[in-house]
Amino acid sequence: MTATPGHTPAPTTDEGLPGFTRVYSGKVRDLYEPVDPADATMLVVASDRVSAFDHALEPGIPGKGELLTTLSLWWFDQLRVPNHLVPDHRVDGSSRIPASVSGRAMLVKKLDMFPIECVVRGYLTGSGWKEYQATQTVCGLPLPAGLENGDRLPEPIYTPAYKAPMGEHDENIDFEQTVELVGPIVAAELRDLSLEIFAQASHVAEGRGVILADTKFEFGADRETGVTTLADEVLTSDSSRYWDAEAWSTGTTPTERMASFDKQIVRDWLAANWEDDGVTPPPTLPSEIVERTALRYRELLERLTGDAA
Repeated sequence: MTATPGHTPAPTTDEGLPGFTRVYSGKVRDLYEPVDPADATMLVVASDRVSAFDHALEPGIPGKGELLTTLSLWWFDQLRVPNHLVPDHRVDGSSRIPASVSGRAMLVKKLDMFPIECVVRGYLTGSGWKEYQATQTVCGLPLPAGLENGDRLPEPIYTPAYKAPMGEHDENIDFEQTVELVGPIVAAELRDLSLEIFAQASHVAEGRGVILADTKFEFGADRETGVTTLADEVLTSDSSRYWDAEAWSTGTTPTERMASFDKQIVRDWLAANWEDDGVTPPPTLPSEIVERTALRYRELLERLTGDAA
């Protein structure tokens, strides 16, 4: 992969990663390029940082970067689509991934990334539920009447977003706008691949008692073959909404039905304890909130893979 246009600040050298130069720092992950310009790989490093409501929070969630990376790698192994991973080729018996980020880094191909977040929703929740209440649509797509918060949709829907430049909000767009951005063939391929991967992943998750409510994918074109390739993180608890299947079927309130395996604990605490007035910084997260969030991330990994990082 490579950073989307508008997302790459001036490179800065990170002495902690010999052989690599940092080219982008996001809210959670950092991208590094090899010092050797002939090396067509990148290093994607997941940190323990946590964000909510577009703010980076303190402290981070211990072990989060390794948990997310482990889950991404596991999903890449399960899915039957081309992805951006390359073998961690060893040089003189040593891993190409520096020891300081071992366990939370992926070595990947550089791709020409498409400026689209490919969102798939299988259940009515979040911003989709708010829109549905007002217009009986989600991202402009009409849905049947009578659905409740957390209900399964008649079939998964594809609701893409335009990847905005750094510091700006991504923008929901319709399929016709993706055609304008990447052309009709690629637009259709991104939609079909996204729905296909969502179906595969949902089947796997359901077999482990977990519901995949929604997720987002990112794709790029392989620079050598032109093949559309799955990139970035995939199906992690930062890019997806997962629920416990039994709780969803037996719960009597939206909170019980949709207790998610992600940072919702952080969002809820922050919403109850801080008002974003544009001036006051967010408060420090209490240790109890940090610990509960870390346990929730780890529980998802264990439920899906049968193991933990």
